[in-house]
Amino acid sequence: MPEKKPIKITETVLRDAHQSLIATRMPTELMLPIVDKMDKVGYHSVECWGGATFDASLRFLKEDPWERLRKLRDGFKNTKLQMLFRGQNILGYRHYADDVVEYFVQKSIANGIDIIRIFDCLNDLRNLECAVRACNKEKGHAQIALSYTLGDAYTLDYWMSVAKQIEEMGADSICIKDMAGLLVPYEAEKLITAMKSATKLPIQLHTHYTSGVASMTYLKAVEAGVDVIDCAMSPFALGTSQPATEVMVETFRGTPYDTGYDQNLLAEIADYFRPYREECLKSGLLDPKVLGVNIKTLMYQVPGGMLSNMVSQLKEQNASDKYDEVLQEIPRVRKDFGEPPLVTPSSQIVGTQAVFNVLMGERYKVATGETKDLLSGKYGKTVKPFNAEVQKKVIGDGEVITCRPADLIPNELAQIEEKMKQWKQQDEDVLSYALFPQVAVDFFKYRQAQQEKVDMTQADSANAAYPV
Repeated sequence: MPEKKPIKITETVLRDAHQSLIATRMPTELMLPIVDKMDKVGYHSVECWGGATFDASLRFLKEDPWERLRKLRDGFKNTKLQMLFRGQNILGYRHYADDVVEYFVQKSIANGIDIIRIFDCLNDLRNLECAVRACNKEKGHAQIALSYTLGDAYTLDYWMSVAKQIEEMGADSICIKDMAGLLVPYEAEKLITAMKSATKLPIQLHTHYTSGVASMTYLKAVEAGVDVIDCAMSPFALGTSQPATEVMVETFRGTPYDTGYDQNLLAEIADYFRPYREECLKSGLLDPKVLGVNIKTLMYQVPGGMLSNMVSQLKEQNASDKYDEVLQEIPRVRKDFGEPPLVTPSSQIVGTQAVFNVLMGERYKVATGETKDLLSGKYGKTVKPFNAEVQKKVIGDGEVITCRPADLIPNELAQIEEKMKQWKQQDEDVLSYALFPQVAVDFFKYRQAQQEKVDMTQADSANAAYPV
């Protein structure tokens, strides 16, 4: 019997679970009433911010994401709060200057984040250095997430070597981020065993249920010594989300890995979220399609979101019959592009280019702007070199950069602040604007209108109380 080593759990119901199942539409007011109970579970951490929550709060929910974080921080007295951070992209879709990255990290920690999970779509560690340094400076916990993927380059030696580099960079822990559910149980056992032999850092595993193997993968990973697993409360678990928290807690009960969590308390938390799940099913926000098992994920190694994106692109071009051709083209494009992991934004770049290659009848006859940027080195370095012929065809004699892309971006915080100063009510507004200028301004206008409405109402009631 192995020595006693309780498995720790990061709860994702307030971030990745609803991002994966209902497009990040859970409002703050729905989260707050259950915080007190969640705080009593004893979770390793609660993931509640970052990823797409920032954009969705401003764009669709008309909420200030910073305000959400502060309210959650007030409620969680005993539990660490965690966020997902896209390296030099922060939570946006381009590389930002170092001063913006540093300021964002500083403000995230000041407003209540304890653990920042930092990843890069190419696993180019240079794109993570600035965020890790900033996190260390602010005394936060810097976790580097490696985007898990398959391919000739991704051997156990590769993962072990990267784990060592991460330790040298000054990260506090490592996460294996399996965004497409590609890590199968016995491979997980091999991977965790190998990485544990290469680093002393704690290792966390994050996966999605998309391909149907995630709970079994967790079981083998825990037996191999993984330290933390990401789970979601059952009403928002499975499908494209994570394995269910209660199921994993029960799986390890009475074993050396027993979490010690109280199932009655977890049942109360699940009961709280269940009516909201029913509401989402009824309104169509939760599509039963995302709740099943998509075995094509394992066959084609393509994340579910990327498949649905591709289907809609083909439909728009009246070319749905080309689906299989595009599926076969994706791995070829990925190989030409240096075998990057397929995660935002590399998944969209590879997928869209594969669609163009098939529809045009000639490979790379038309290349998207993002394809050109990727092959010019603007996203960073891939594990394998680009296909030189394809690179030549797409960018000709255009310049290829080999440095860290952000080295070419001058500091931009001061000019961003200057541009948006008329809207600034708190320091954090500058960062909201830096990431999503148009969306942030729309939100600032909405916020101002709401404040004016409240002022008018207060003035009216004051006048009623003291007639002139």
